[in-house]
Amino acid sequence: MVSSTPRLQLSVNNLRKLRKIWIQIFLLVLMLNAHVLGVTSQQQQQQLQKELQQQQTPTNLPSPQKRGGNTDSSKDHCNKTVDIYEDVASPEVTNLNRNRPLTCWYRFRSFRGAPRDWVLRLNFKKFKVGTLLNATHCDGGYLQIVDGNAKTDVSNRREPGQFCGESEQPQTFISETSAVKIVFHTDNFTDQTYFAFDSRAEQQMEVFNRYGPHPELYPNRRGEVVQGSYCEREFRDCRLQTCYVQSPAYPGIYPRALKCRYRLHTRLPFIKLYIQNEQFAVDGQRCENIMTCPMKEIGSGSDHCPYDWLAVYDGRDEHAPPIGKFCGMGKFPFSIIGTSQHMYVEFVSSPAGPLLNTGFHFNVGNWPGHVETVGTKHGACDWLLSSDALKATSASEGIFLSVAHWYPPNTSCSYHIQGNEGEIVRLYFPSFRINRIEAPIIRHEEDCAESLTIYDANHPDPARIIKTFCDTFSRPMEKIDFVSTGRSLYVKFLSKTGSYSGSSLYYWAHYDFFNNSRYGDVVQNTLCDEVFYAWKYSKGQLGSPRNTLIYKRASGSDVRCQYKFVTDRRLFSRVVVEVTSVTFKEVPYSMNACTRCHEERVDKLILWEEKDKNQNRLACFCDNIPRPVRVISSGDQMNLELIIQGQHATTSYFKNPHTLFEANYEFAHGPICGPISLGPSPDGELVFPYKNALGIQLNENRREKCIWELKVAAQRDLWLHLDKARFADRSCEHGRIEVYLAGRLEPRFIICPENVSLARDLPILSAAELGAVENENEPLPVLIQYTGDSAVGKNAFKFVWTELFHLPRNADGTLATSSMFKDSCDFYCPGDQHVCIPEYLLCNGVHNCPNVTGLRVVESNIDKNYEYIEENYIRTGLFDKDFLLNIPYLTDEAPELCRTKYIPSNGDFPDVVECFQFPVVQMVVAGVVLATLIILAFTIYCRLYGQKYYD
Repeated sequence: MVSSTPRLQLSVNNLRKLRKIWIQIFLLVLMLNAHVLGVTSQQQQQQLQKELQQQQTPTNLPSPQKRGGNTDSSKDHCNKTVDIYEDVASPEVTNLNRNRPLTCWYRFRSFRGAPRDWVLRLNFKKFKVGTLLNATHCDGGYLQIVDGNAKTDVSNRREPGQFCGESEQPQTFISETSAVKIVFHTDNFTDQTYFAFDSRAEQQMEVFNRYGPHPELYPNRRGEVVQGSYCEREFRDCRLQTCYVQSPAYPGIYPRALKCRYRLHTRLPFIKLYIQNEQFAVDGQRCENIMTCPMKEIGSGSDHCPYDWLAVYDGRDEHAPPIGKFCGMGKFPFSIIGTSQHMYVEFVSSPAGPLLNTGFHFNVGNWPGHVETVGTKHGACDWLLSSDALKATSASEGIFLSVAHWYPPNTSCSYHIQGNEGEIVRLYFPSFRINRIEAPIIRHEEDCAESLTIYDANHPDPARIIKTFCDTFSRPMEKIDFVSTGRSLYVKFLSKTGSYSGSSLYYWAHYDFFNNSRYGDVVQNTLCDEVFYAWKYSKGQLGSPRNTLIYKRASGSDVRCQYKFVTDRRLFSRVVVEVTSVTFKEVPYSMNACTRCHEERVDKLILWEEKDKNQNRLACFCDNIPRPVRVISSGDQMNLELIIQGQHATTSYFKNPHTLFEANYEFAHGPICGPISLGPSPDGELVFPYKNALGIQLNENRREKCIWELKVAAQRDLWLHLDKARFADRSCEHGRIEVYLAGRLEPRFIICPENVSLARDLPILSAAELGAVENENEPLPVLIQYTGDSAVGKNAFKFVWTELFHLPRNADGTLATSSMFKDSCDFYCPGDQHVCIPEYLLCNGVHNCPNVTGLRVVESNIDKNYEYIEENYIRTGLFDKDFLLNIPYLTDEAPELCRTKYIPSNGDFPDVVECFQFPVVQMVVAGVVLATLIILAFTIYCRLYGQKYYD
């Protein structure tokens, strides 16, 4: 053994000499190559020459090891500072160290220049040290990698952890600093304990997988290191490719005994943690032999990850809700999306572990397309989306999205969309996709693991389900309107599996509110029909539907809305509709013009009534009107219908804020008004209140409106005068009579209590004013309208009318008496009116000729006056020349005329006094009528109040 020592020393010396020769040859080749290419600078050549001189300088060889002692050779293999690019291996097994404990350390020589810019890449070629027990202890030996020291920014020197086990495949460790120390220990050193690695220095920015492209632009891409820690980092305002969340020493194997904390923040919610192309390897293998230690799939939970794990929390720190604890090996299959702008990540590795597993590399961003939901949030994902909240934003539609962030199993999220009273809710999905559940937290093998249900209610009522979407069998429905019948829609999302990265039902939901209030009663099973009952709505306003959703027609069919006015003759006999505005939009390039309203296919508003089972057209509007138009029914019902052409209804009127028409309606002509139609007749009277309605009990506070139609014979003038009138109040508000002519919007006469005296001498309405001069047909009727109190005894009046025949003149200015014919024009009325009346209107107790005083007649022309008196006597067959000398003027009720007209056939001339008995008879009749009214009123009073008295 002693004789072999010189041989061993010689062999070592030869090897070292051979190594120096090869190094010299290598350096000379480099210098020659640089000189030929002209690239090597003078400074580099001097550096190379200096290194060559150092290599040529003789080095003191260590003395041979001696048995049983610490020799120089052992120092060469343990506890030394090694150069970069130098191969390092475990010491050789000798008799001195075999089966003995051994501890070695290796420190790498410090860098020249700025050491912070450099990192070390250690490539372990082989490794077998100790045995791993339960990931907490290395039995029989370990290897420690101490990254950093007291001078570096980061260091794990306090808890470096331990590597042990076996690895025959190359493994790489890339330090975080330029100061690295390797500590090797074995309890029993044998040839079955070994390691070997080489080293290389790299500038930090050259480690592309760690720092990414353009690292100079993002100096804090890996986060800001918390002072005094090894791997605690903070990330602020993360966005695309600006934040890398990595395990320490990435992309190499991560150290042991780690407890790293990462605080992440983005400018917008929802924060997203995701992996692009990198592999995830956290405790993926406990040893290199896949038969003994199969690779662990990526999973979560404490049972699945007892040793090394990556824990993610939905918030700022470890007290936030935990999302999951992950470990395993492979492609991380999903993103993790938080509910806010903050996320907390914790990475823990066991105190001892294999020289395996390269850790993780995550990017940080936020889920795109985030839209702020307008409403009130309750809990994690329950929302109240109200109409008032939407109006406060001045937006026409509200938006909410599918659940884009993580949620635990059995999660239920709700959206209660609530309108105000009278509103309905519309919900539709501009975008809707149904995918398989890609990132479930737990597995669910049955159908409908995730569902979205829409309820026509304010809570999840199973009886009011409109539609349910499931992840396994439903078809998405885009741009389909779901409309509530009331003020609320309730949308509920339910997940049995949970998810790390949002719902499998991806949707973009829009909702809005429509005013569905009606003017009358809704007609069921119709689009927009309404009915107005007189006993519910005696008067009011109406217009086009406030709910413009009815104009959204997918099929292109016309929109028809019918408003029906229904009454009972015991209440009212007429319907009055006043159309105040019509505002239809012009349709570009339309060939239909508003010339024939009823026939053309245009937007229009028509009014009609059923008469004898036929449709009697009253009015039609297809263009804007400059002023209000009043339409009055001839019976107790009327229909108003709005017709909109379907081909342009959506583009023209959907969400149009303006009404297409506005109108007022009123039920009129109660029983107290009497018959609707009067005439045509040569004379007549209109009495209010109607005598047959005196026993009907009426509402004391009701304002009455009576509308009479007075029909006049063709080519006749009309003389109206107020014979009697009594008003309890002198204000027009409590009693007003208006006379309308056909086609006139303004009244011809207005009679109020304050001008009653003037109404007794109203001017004659000529046939021209009545609209029938050259028309042989009957003209349109004259409307007489009374508006005022309906209480019996308050207001009363009697209108009297007479139809007059207007005499034309000859060419010389004289009256054309030839136009007078029997039964039409027997008596020529005095004055300058040139009118006449039939004989049967003479001496009937009513002045049928216009009220013209005799004084004015006489003064005007005595001869002319004499002529018309003589003419009237001749035409009536009562001519007596003796009477002409004593009569200054002759009216239809003159005593001389009436006395002569009633001479008996026996020739006895009646006493003149008999001619004046007419007023006496009238007084007697009036007394009888008055007594009857008193008795009737007393009877009604007893019936109404007598029972109360006895009660």
